Amino acid sequence: MARRIQRGYAAWARVYDWFARATASVGGVRADCVRALDLDAGDAVVEFGCGPGVNVPALREAVGPTGRVIGVDITGAMLERARGLARRRGWENVEFVRGDATRPPVRSADAVLATFVTSLFSDPYAVVSEWCALADSVVVAAFAPRGSRPANAALSAFARLNGRLFDVRGGDPLDQLDARTAATGRALADRMETVSEERYLFGTISMYAGHGPADDRKG
Repeated sequence: MARRIQRGYAAWARVYDWFARATASVGGVRADCVRALDLDAGDAVVEFGCGPGVNVPALREAVGPTGRVIGVDITGAMLERARGLARRRGWENVEFVRGDATRPPVRSADAVLATFVTSLFSDPYAVVSEWCALADSVVVAAFAPRGSRPANAALSAFARLNGRLFDVRGGDPLDQLDARTAATGRALADRMETVSEERYLFGTISMYAGHGPADDRKG
């Protein structure tokens, strides 16, 4: 799985960087994800699958100069672009780490964010459950084909076009995306004290926000 994701995103790093930044504000998903984390000044937040760092400016603003932002990604080409952004902006409280989100390279944080990552995992329930052990706040945005027919058709075409990345092996890619997103929601519901869900872009994206004391989850 790691090699599949690395090859897929490495080949499209420059295009993805441009596309992600160009569409960062569409639908308000990313901004709402950061707000849902309920970050305070001085907090430490980890973003799994940070890519070229599209969410980092908002995360850094939320935690302030005394906080810390850690971006984790498995693809070197993505991290190069993210680190370049940090150098250009002169950010001193931002760190990018090459690592596998299924085996988190961090032990704890105040919050965890992941946008459009869990659809890539064959077992998102297990992955998200592990994230929930790291922080009191976990927010995940994922593809959810529950909207209108045109929206679902566009999402299906996108998944098929990126079939290798999403590990689509025949069948209906929408069923696979829906199952993985549902598993993400179940993991948060099982591991966090409270969970809320919001839908965006004609029902094709779900944002789950989980909050709850770490001691309760571990007990």
